[in-house]
Amino acid sequence: MPPQLPRSPYDTVRGLVYFPRMLDKIRLHAQGVLTECYHKHLGIDFDGRCLNLLHVGYADVRDRVLFGLSDEQVLDWCYENGHRLTDQELETWNGFMTKRGWRDEASERIAFRLKEAGLEHLDRQAVTMFDFIDLDEGRTPPDFSRWEPPRLREGQPPA
Repeated sequence: MPPQLPRSPYDTVRGLVYFPRMLDKIRLHAQGVLTECYHKHLGIDFDGRCLNLLHVGYADVRDRVLFGLSDEQVLDWCYENGHRLTDQELETWNGFMTKRGWRDEASERIAFRLKEAGLEHLDRQAVTMFDFIDLDEGRTPPDFSRWEPPRLREGQPPA
């Protein structure tokens, strides 16, 4: 079976971004079809941030996923055995994660990763790390241009 990719980091379970991607990586790795470059990041980096937010360990989540629980059931387990997110925490997490790399210290990392992947020509589409991940995996990131200030929209003359 050829290597497979996890879902987009923008995908959600009960409104929580990134969580289903982490679970996909666990399932695909166990099946032996997770693309090799993801192996060294299992349980750390964005996975680690998500696990820390929920106050649960990677091995515990992995065990529930491999037992066959659904995404929703795994999240319920995290809430029952770790930390149940408030609406405000969920909003803060989603806001931070979906904007990581936009006007922060990770911006330079996006430029590096685009060059490394041979995707420099997509620079204007990769505003965030989530955007880069989607582009790198052959998906088109969501169009957030409706939230751009009019002065920054492409094709607008300078004021």
